Amino acid sequence: MERLGDPVLVAKIQKFFGVDTNFNKASSQKSDKPSGAKSTEKFVIRNKFWYYLFLFGTALGDEVFYTGFIPFWFWNIDGAVGRRVVLVWTLVMYIGQGIKDLIRWPRPGPPVVQLQSKWALEYGFPSTHAMVGVSIPFSVLLFTINRYQYDVPLGLAAAITWCSIICLSRLYLGMHTVLDILAGLLLAVVLMVPLVPAVDYFDNYILTNPTSPVLLLTLSILMIIYYPNSGKWTPTRGDTTMIISVCVGVLTGAWLNYQSGFMTTSDLPLPRVIMWPSWTMWGCLVLRTLIGFFFVFLTRQITKPLSYSFICTILKKDEQELKQSENTWANKHKTIAELGCKFVTCAMIGFNIMYLLPQLFKFLRIERPTFFTEI
Repeated sequence: MERLGDPVLVAKIQKFFGVDTNFNKASSQKSDKPSGAKSTEKFVIRNKFWYYLFLFGTALGDEVFYTGFIPFWFWNIDGAVGRRVVLVWTLVMYIGQGIKDLIRWPRPGPPVVQLQSKWALEYGFPSTHAMVGVSIPFSVLLFTINRYQYDVPLGLAAAITWCSIICLSRLYLGMHTVLDILAGLLLAVVLMVPLVPAVDYFDNYILTNPTSPVLLLTLSILMIIYYPNSGKWTPTRGDTTMIISVCVGVLTGAWLNYQSGFMTTSDLPLPRVIMWPSWTMWGCLVLRTLIGFFFVFLTRQITKPLSYSFICTILKKDEQELKQSENTWANKHKTIAELGCKFVTCAMIGFNIMYLLPQLFKFLRIERPTFFTEI
């Protein structure tokens, strides 16, 4: 265990993939600098291929990827699989992020060099990137095996490759130890054993129960309120809030589609044959994607400032002063405003992805024919 958590092992992996480091030795000795002070590491990228591959790999577990993958999947591939994958992703990430802030193990230090500083404020154990690397590709695989006819070994190879690139990228960038990665992989596998069969039941219950939106809203707010205290301010709680709220918006939109009678069961037998789209279908796909992402961007640009201003009004706080105030757990008003804004904005985006935009696509006659039959 101690060997797997040793930063020296990570530094060797970085060197193997072409990251040359040059440390100021004095920086590793005791000094009067505070623990959060910047170090004087220097690094040189000797192999651009690995650098760009692993930048891409780490992006597969980042917000930018979720923003593109989730709506694209719903609009153009399969909504039933998408809802289940989003449920698994949300629960796995919530548990992983919570454990990270409970255990509070720091990210690897010298001789590791951190090639990116984006996640520097967060704790490192377990790696939630590794958990995403398991939960998303393998849940897609498991939920499509009996739904579509395709080459399962090829799908398994793609899922393993996806997961491997994400995990190696976190070591390459100096964000995690090998122990962090292995713990994330193991935890995700253990969680998916009960979650994969359970979400089939949850998805059906959410669609058919008249009170589902109330239940979703109540549970999500409780999950955010009782999220573990990390002992210091980190962006983890905010990121977790975004994940939960997207899930709430998506499931609420799907519920409204079902309850309003738009969604009906398909008569097509399972597993279905995957058909290569025609030129017309490709054109509709491109239109759906472009129009959809434009309105997702518009939703964010409108909802984010409005929701923040509204919450500040309720709290009776000056909006600009609150934004410029310090990010600390003690600054409760800013925490409420930030989390509330993220919840409302991302929930509205999720709702639009599943309800308003598909209605727009239907009106424009560019909808995916099976969208409203995927139960």
